Amino acid sequence: MSYYKSNDYYYNVIRKNIKKYRKEKHFTQQRLAEEADLSVDYICEIESLKKNKSFSIVTLGRIADVLEVDIKEFFTK
Repeated sequence: MSYYKSNDYYYNVIRKNIKKYRKEKHFTQQRLAEEADLSVDYICEIESLKKNKSFSIVTLGRIADVLEVDIKEFFTK
């Protein structure tokens, strides 16, 4: 019996939080991408629950910095 949640669960928590904080700051995906030095397509993929796209801690750090949130907030359910 496994006590671990699926990989999708963890990625989806982070994806939802990135989108939530982006919208709270009234940022478009375009603006977040530009300020985090990432592509718009990559931001779209990160926020999409349909894609199984992984992302690095460095990417999360850049996004957190731009959105001015503590990175740990991305992991809060």
